[in-house]
This record gives sequence, C-alpha cells and structure tokens, in this order.
Amino acid sequence: MKRIVTYLCVWLYCLAIYGKEENDSLAIMLEEINVTAIKQANYLRQEPEAVSVLTSAEIDELAIVSLRGVSDVVPNFFMPDYGSRITSTIYVRGIGSRIDQPSVGLNVDNVPFLNKDAYDFDIADIAYVEMFRGPQSTLYGRNTMAGLINITTLSPFRYQGWRIFGEIGNGARIKASLGWYHKFNDLTALSISGDYSHLGGFFTNEYNGKKIDKENSFGLRTKFQWRPSNRLRIQNTLSANLLRQGGYPYEYAGTGKIEYNDTCFYRRFTLSEGLTVNWRNEDIEISSLTSLQHIDDNMTLDQDFLPESYFNLTQKKKETDFTEEIVVKGNSSSGIYHWLSGVFGFFKHLDMDAPVTFKDVGIRELIESHRNDANPTYPIKWDTRSFVLNSKFKIPTWGIAAYHESEVRTGNWNFIAALRVDYEKATLKYHSFCNTGYEVFHLTPEGSEPYRHIPIDIDDYGDVSHDYLMILPKLSAVYLLSEDLGNIYAKISRGYKAGGFNTNMFSDVLQQRLMGIMGIGAQYNPEDIVSYKPEKSWNYEIGSHLSFKKIGLTMDMAAFYIDCRDQQLTIFPDGTTTGRMMANAGKTRSFGFEISGNLVAWENIEFNMSYGYTNAKFKEFFNGINNYAGKRLPYVPSNTFFVQGLYSLNLSSNRKSLLLFDINFRGTGSIYWSEENDIRQKFYGLLGASVSWMNKNLEIKIWGKNLSDTNYKTFYFKSMGNEFLQRGRGLEAGVTVRYNIGKL
Repeated sequence: MKRIVTYLCVWLYCLAIYGKEENDSLAIMLEEINVTAIKQANYLRQEPEAVSVLTSAEIDELAIVSLRGVSDVVPNFFMPDYGSRITSTIYVRGIGSRIDQPSVGLNVDNVPFLNKDAYDFDIADIAYVEMFRGPQSTLYGRNTMAGLINITTLSPFRYQGWRIFGEIGNGARIKASLGWYHKFNDLTALSISGDYSHLGGFFTNEYNGKKIDKENSFGLRTKFQWRPSNRLRIQNTLSANLLRQGGYPYEYAGTGKIEYNDTCFYRRFTLSEGLTVNWRNEDIEISSLTSLQHIDDNMTLDQDFLPESYFNLTQKKKETDFTEEIVVKGNSSSGIYHWLSGVFGFFKHLDMDAPVTFKDVGIRELIESHRNDANPTYPIKWDTRSFVLNSKFKIPTWGIAAYHESEVRTGNWNFIAALRVDYEKATLKYHSFCNTGYEVFHLTPEGSEPYRHIPIDIDDYGDVSHDYLMILPKLSAVYLLSEDLGNIYAKISRGYKAGGFNTNMFSDVLQQRLMGIMGIGAQYNPEDIVSYKPEKSWNYEIGSHLSFKKIGLTMDMAAFYIDCRDQQLTIFPDGTTTGRMMANAGKTRSFGFEISGNLVAWENIEFNMSYGYTNAKFKEFFNGINNYAGKRLPYVPSNTFFVQGLYSLNLSSNRKSLLLFDINFRGTGSIYWSEENDIRQKFYGLLGASVSWMNKNLEIKIWGKNLSDTNYKTFYFKSMGNEFLQRGRGLEAGVTVRYNIGKL
C-alpha cells in the first residue's frame, strides 16, 4: 500500500505541473450513431458521470482487442483472466458477478449483450470505447448497476480503404485481421472486416502433456450506413464469431500441478444483428434501436479438476435475445429545459442441457462410501461404474420499461432528474431425470450375499416463475467552473441487477435425492435453492472533470459510497457436492475513490495515469453457519493502478516517420479469495513495454507484457474440500504489424 501511495503522489505532482491540449478525438464522433450519443445530451466530460473514453490510438498502443485488456487501465475496473472466455467476470467498485447475470452492461454498435457468457471476444478496428462506472440503470436498465461499456467500431464514412493487422508472439500466438471500408457516395458506406486468433497455450496438463488453454477464434463483421437525407440516418451491423477453446488451467494446490484425466473445452458461436434508425428535425430527435442475438455454446469440464475419474459436466446452451428501444429527446442545444424519454422491451429464450456424469471414483467415494458408512451391514454396489444425472431447462424471460430524464440549465448549474419503471418476468421450466440402480448385499460371517436390487428412476418436472417491478430514480447536479476549466458534480442513483435461477445446482439436487432414496437423507430442497433475488443498490457520488488547457492537463476524479442489498454472491456449497450456486448476501457496502489524468510533459512526451481504491465489506451476511459481517467481499481488488509513459522520436523532418517508446505498469490487489478472508492475493504489478516504428501507412511494434515474469494468482476456490488456483500468465512478447491502405 505504501508503494501505491508513493506512485500516486509522484504522478499527482507531475500532473499538477505538466499537461496537454485536450484531444478532440476524445469527443463523441459525430459520424457515428451510438447509444451513448443518443441518450447523453452533452459531451461526456460535461455529464455527471465517472466515465473513461479510450480512443483507437490508445487501444492500438495497449494492444487491446477484448475487454480484458482494459482491466486496471480504467480505475476500479477489473476483469481477471481465468477459466475460459465464458467466465467474463467484471468487478467495478466492489460490484461484480462470476456467474449468471452481469453487473456491467455491454453494447457493441448499439447491440446490447444480455448474456455475459458472450462478453469476452476479440473485435477488430475499434473506433473508441466508453466505460461508465457506477449505476446506469435509469437510462440503460437491467444489469448495469456497476456500469456500462459502449464499444463503437470504425465507420466507413470516416475511413476508406484497407486495414491489415498481424501479430505473432510466444505461446504460439497468431492474430490477424483484414478490413475493407468503402464509401459509395455521400449517402452510403459499407465496411467488412474479419479476424482470426490462435493461441497454442501457456499452461500444460501434466496428465497428457498437452496445452490446456489453447484456442482458435474467427470473427466476421459488416457495417452498413445510409443517410438518405440530412434528417435520417440508418445503420445496420451484422457480426458472427466462432470460438474453440481449451481452458480451465486450474492447479490443484495439494500438488501444484494441472492434471486432468477428462476433456475440458469451451465452444461458442454468436450471431448479432443490430438496426439503428435515427430521425431528427429542429425540435425533436427519434431513435429506434433493434437487435437480435443468438448464442450457441458448449462448456465441458472435468469438474473435479483431478486426475481421478470423479465426474464431468457438459453444459450446452442455445439462447436467442431480441430487444427494441425507442428514444425521443428534445433536439435544442440551447435553452433552460432539456428532456429525454424512452421505452424498452426485450425477450430472451434459453434452452439448456446440463448432464453431470458420475464415474468410478465419484461413485465409490461420493455415493457408495457414504451409504456403506451409514449401513455397513448391508453394503451396496452400483450397477455400472458410470451414470448420468440429467437436467434440461427452458428459461423464457421478458421485460418492458419506460423512462424519462429532465435537465434544467440555469447559470452555471445543471440539474438532472430521471426515473425508470422496469418490469421483468422470468420462468424456469426444468426436467431432471436419472435412470440407474444398485445392488444391496448382506454381510454374514461367511461373507456377503446379494440381498436385493434397488432400481432408481427419477423423472421430475417443474416450473418456477418470478416477476419483478423496479423503480429506478436518479438525481444529479453539475456546477460549471468555467467554459475551459471543467465542472464539479454530485449524483444519487439506484442500481439494479436482475434475479435468476440456480441451474448449476440441479445436479446436486438430483445427487442428494438419490442419496435420500438410499436412506441417508436429502440435503437440498429445490424450492430453497432454485432462485435468487434481484440485487439492488444506492450509489452516492461526487466528482469532477477538469481541463487546464494552458498547461495541457486533463483530470477526472470521483468518490463514491454504495449501499447494496441482496448482493448476489457465488458460493461453493459445503460437503461433497459438485455445483456452485448464487446466494443473496444480505447487505454490503463499498466506498472509495478514483482519479485519472492525461498530459504531455513536452511536445514528444506523454503520460497517462489512473488509480482506483475500493473498500467493500459485508454489513450483514449469515450463510447459516458463519457470520461474515465486517469481512471483505471476495474477488474484489482493493486497488487498481495504471501508469504509462510515451516518448516519440521523429526520424524525418516532415514527421512522417517516427519511433514511439511505451513503458507501462499495471497494479492490482489485494484480493481476498473467500468470505472468511483467510487467503488472498497480495498487491502485484505487471510491467509492460513496446517500441513502435511508424510512417504514414505502416506500423511495426515489438512489445512485451509482464516483463518481470511476476508470479500471481488470478483465481482461487475450494471444491469438495480441495483447493484450486489459477496462476496468471508469465512473460509475454511478440511483434505486431499494422498496414493501412486508405485515408481518413
């Protein structure tokens, strides 16, 4: 912690002395139609929001191709790299979710991603990324209680020509993308881009000597924009992505080895379609945002993560999501009163098949031994050394919402009040079944003899339905210091994350039902564990956006306090069960602050810095066994830190050829891994650097990450009483080439 404070003080001193002109490229690009520009009335840094905007130049320099690359760069934003790409976990200000509903919303070219399983993907030619921290539920609805990410890809109206990208690196890394951007005339433009990624892997499964985290992904994206008049703009995007991945390099703490005997993989196909229609005149602007998304994936796990044959899980899902949103707002940029209204509706349907296959060791140690210990006179033996606990689900969910925002501007003050009414209904239809059996023996002094055969035929149907009505207000005030200096703001807002169903626990319900048939009692009542409630929060925030143009300094600061009720927390049940479940953790609270800055110390030297601090603890959480009040929330980093220095060296008098040197440092931690706070990852730092040669069309970069080869953990958990962890990647290095044949 002392090291962090020292770094922070040094960089704050630098920021107070040096600066740079505010870059116009950070402003919302007028050529784009994006959901943020539709809903936010002002330039983002004039809004009462903690928001970071990463431009295409910053994204390219940091080699960001997915959301994981933004972790720590944005203060209090943390997305750990563990498991596979289905584990798209994001934590912001102490709020996060490892499974099921996301806490941070995601839009890509106005297509909202309702399922967090599809969050982690590579995308080529990003124009800019906007990252809001704090609840965005009033304007953006469900599952944005920790923030919102808005990604906008490059417009063919802004660039015409070809864009070529290639990269190689250790771990048998290969990345490539090709994009074609064409403006047919002043009214119509089209882009088509494709990308490919291959990773040979960094972690070895010592059971078979193969890399366990290998992956291949393919992506295709089109963007069509049509402007039939000055008042009407139409944009259509279509994207598809195919992923084939190993993953889950979980190391057994008892041996320090990754050692699986069964297959682990994750496969995913996604298809997204988005249509945005925007019409405006002198007084009003109307926007329609329509999206359709389909996800088809398969997660297969050696769920015991050991070389013995306990059990494995296959989880196949097919989900189709449809959304429609109409936004109407006043189009006057002057005057005292400004307003915005909208309606939103969605429907999604999920089909899931999640069988758990028990194998020889699992049958012997988790079932037969428990039964035989309870009744040693009549021991049992299973008919086969493998059987399946089957679970099938259908989960249709739909919702509607209406919202309104009013803003009054008077003098140096802006006052904003907004309200959203959100209704959602979710239904779980389940079918759980198992067909197996066992033989009961009778022990006698002479030995054992068959006593009787017990068939097991479980065939359970059921459905559970919940609906939720949420009122989501927001109040904020902005004081404009001056036209050039910036502003100070204060905000109160309510956040909301939808409730859901613990489908992961149905195999455990079946397992315990089976144990009950054998006379040793059932542990779970499905009605008690099948559902979890929505998560709700109140966020209190003050902040400032400052620009010192004469000394070239921009700074953003915010302090927050979050009061959260029914926080959703992933837990691994005690005992020899195989699943994990979402529980509502009573009450929690988080407070902290954020600061980020950007400057150019001299004409060819630039600095970027961000720091976030979060103190997140349970206020009330009793899990039936232990009281965790006062304990830190698990998996939430207390600190995120990022600092970057850039030095450019001109190689020609006309500035068409230059060298760019980049050195950066990312820090994270500490992170507690359990509610007991008995084990944690201490603060760790990752050093990165790159050297780039650039001319008008070509860039060649040599880069490295984690240059100090720091040893750190990205994940830790317990299952069946065993401890597992995943280590972060060691030193990475590679070469990147970008070649553009076109013009802006």
